[in-house]
Amino acid sequence: MSDSSTSIRVFKYRLYPSKAQETNLYRVLNCARNLYNMALAERKYGYQLEGRTVKVADLEQLAKHYRAAFPYAEQMFSQTAQSVVKQVDLAFQAFFRRVRTGQKAGYPRFKSRNRFHSFAFKQYGNGVRIDGRRLKLFGIGRVPVRWHRPIAGIIKTVRILHSAGRWFAVFSCEVPHAPPMPKTGRTVGIDLGLSTLITTSDGEKVEHPHYYRAGQKRLRVLQRRLARTQRGSANRRKKLLAVQRQHAHVANQRADFLHKLSTALVRHYDRIALEELRVRNMVRNSHLSKSILDSGWSMFRQFLTYKAESAGRVTAFVDPAYTSKTCSNCGTLFQDFDLSTRWVECDCGLSLDRDHNAALNILSKTGWDASVNGNAAPLPPSQDEPQAHTSFRSPRL
Repeated sequence: MSDSSTSIRVFKYRLYPSKAQETNLYRVLNCARNLYNMALAERKYGYQLEGRTVKVADLEQLAKHYRAAFPYAEQMFSQTAQSVVKQVDLAFQAFFRRVRTGQKAGYPRFKSRNRFHSFAFKQYGNGVRIDGRRLKLFGIGRVPVRWHRPIAGIIKTVRILHSAGRWFAVFSCEVPHAPPMPKTGRTVGIDLGLSTLITTSDGEKVEHPHYYRAGQKRLRVLQRRLARTQRGSANRRKKLLAVQRQHAHVANQRADFLHKLSTALVRHYDRIALEELRVRNMVRNSHLSKSILDSGWSMFRQFLTYKAESAGRVTAFVDPAYTSKTCSNCGTLFQDFDLSTRWVECDCGLSLDRDHNAALNILSKTGWDASVNGNAAPLPPSQDEPQAHTSFRSPRL
């Protein structure tokens, strides 16, 4: 278990199995899925028919018998079977937690081939280990890996993931906390939007890349080809794979852009303020949902939060109410204000872009001691610290 001086980081690498190794990977994945469904059925019908709760220890015995009795099940490592059983137990724990809190319950469901995509080795060194430039897996062999970056820290667990016809190894590692980044003395408020992805309290804008909308033409063609195929045919599986890879390509583009953007912000600012947006509620608007999801607001917030914490930066999330329709200079509420209003003017003399005005209000709500343009004067660098960048540079589209 990690302590306060360490954190858990995930490293994902592409696997390149041979045809024989891929066959074994599919066998282990199918065995894990079958065991998951068996364990789920055991818990479900044990309670429905006998009124008893099946314990995890009983399910582990079921996994032991399954590995001994069914063909190819012996290729699944014993701890992999235990992790599948634990996965079922966690699914029920989450179900009961949602019931207690009054949320939509979502009873654990049986997994079809299209809904089960990974299996785990819960202890590195048992059933899985790095062997030279390859990853040695129990029941599968030494699989080539594309090591595009070095692994940091101590490897704790490994999960094998199948996504869009490709195989990946996901390493969960315990790494020591990095030293804080040098102070820049800069503070910023950020307004998330749809016309531009972000607008800072400095007045800088980062345009929205619109990766999903840009890829829709290609996706539309692929989906039409898929719709014309016969269900259950090999050709349908081929066309489905093409659709999945197009979606994966768009998701990778978005994640790459947001990673670069969040990294640039963390490097340039000591304190960052954003709106506490309820994205799940906002996407219920059928007119805006596609644009909101394409922007990746939740992903951006997640990236920015953990990177800021790792770098010793401060993030704050403020109430978004009236940030756009309030004058950042005198606090007056604008009248006749709607989404079509892109420029705001006030009797106090303020004449400003709508999103820039909102970013200033977001920064003001934090209560941080900042000047009107959203930044305190930069602190002079110490002799041990490098000179900070003088302007924020967003990633290229």
